[in-house]
Amino acid sequence: MKIRPARRLKGQASIPGDKSLSHRAAIVAALGKGISHISNFSTSRDCASTLSCLRELGVSIEQDGNNVRVEGVGEVGFRAPNERLDCGNSGSTIRMLAGVLAGQNFSSTLIGDGSLRSRPMERIIEPLEMMGAHIESRGGKLPLRIAGTRPLKAIRYELPVASAQVKSCVLLAGLQAEGRTVVIETLGITRDHTERMLKWFGVPVDRVITPDESAGIEIQGPVSFAAHDVNIPGDISSAAFLIAGAALLSGSQLEIEAVGLNPTRTQFLSMLHSLGLDVRVTDIHEKCNEPVGNIRVTGGAFLESGGRVESNSVRGGSIPQLIDELPLLAVVGTQISGGIKIRDAAELRFKETDRIATTVKNLRMMGVGVEEFADGLAVAGPASLRGAALDSFGDHRIAMAFTIAALLADSESEIAGAECVEISFPEFFESLESLVER
Repeated sequence: MKIRPARRLKGQASIPGDKSLSHRAAIVAALGKGISHISNFSTSRDCASTLSCLRELGVSIEQDGNNVRVEGVGEVGFRAPNERLDCGNSGSTIRMLAGVLAGQNFSSTLIGDGSLRSRPMERIIEPLEMMGAHIESRGGKLPLRIAGTRPLKAIRYELPVASAQVKSCVLLAGLQAEGRTVVIETLGITRDHTERMLKWFGVPVDRVITPDESAGIEIQGPVSFAAHDVNIPGDISSAAFLIAGAALLSGSQLEIEAVGLNPTRTQFLSMLHSLGLDVRVTDIHEKCNEPVGNIRVTGGAFLESGGRVESNSVRGGSIPQLIDELPLLAVVGTQISGGIKIRDAAELRFKETDRIATTVKNLRMMGVGVEEFADGLAVAGPASLRGAALDSFGDHRIAMAFTIAALLADSESEIAGAECVEISFPEFFESLESLVER
């Protein structure tokens, strides 16, 4: 994909349904009893993988555009799949489905593409085996063969990594366990979409504080629950790329309506605001147990103020809530006084690609001074970006982050493998082009 520099972004953007919520809505609806209608379901390839796997497990699913009808089978109504369950590129699919499959009375095998085969799975294997399932893997990686057991044994589990996917895996297994399953988040609060979705379906989920003041989530199993309709808000992680582009290009005016504003996902907006960028949230209300609102962006505010921070560091407890936006924040850092430093983010090396290494490589191609650490990077700023031959490395968030960087460059850039945006935001280039003024 060739990207030419832009003067500004102007208009109203349409954002597809939230990917994280769509995964959870489909899986929880399948575990319920009865028919759930899910509107504004994500158009991403990842969420299509979740629907495909559920169909293989005997769940009746009808789809008309972004409207999905799921006929839930309850916690014991899944059938043994005839073939291996292909999760594609989706870590959410494989880790959350593993929690469901651990409590079934049959065996199943989960596979994925080359990127997913490189990602660590010990983090879900350990708690699921503690609960009674038997799991075979290839050195802690795919394929995973899960021999489920019923009922599972409830456990108290401290997350070894700050991961909403691992938390969700254990909680979904906890629905099928006898007793009280507690997941402790000692390394920072992660996305709470699973807890909110379960509550929307009527499942009692309690938040507890441990004696050492860590946060915990508790489910008393086994649990049966009924179907419920769900409306999915726009995906804030997809919107983030358009928001950053508009905020950094002087003269931009961007409006995005009905975006999910879960407090574990809005740290990126807070960060932009702290940098002096004009990003505002309006009309906040709740829908399907999730906060939703509108976002208004006026571009170039930081140029008028000269930036409010001379140096900026992102680390510690804020990292889990910024994990998807960190490569994009590195791009933003190239345009602010003092640049930006990101630490405590070693988890980035275990995403669709090593996002620390790929971000560093692309920024250097654009002429930016970057220091790489084992757990992050430091970006010099403000910097003039030059047009360059860039690589997505097959990672959708790298492709989109550096498309925004290319808009800011002095000449045309080319991004190899840009089609990978279909994993999360298939309409990305079309939406962006509708806003660009040159």
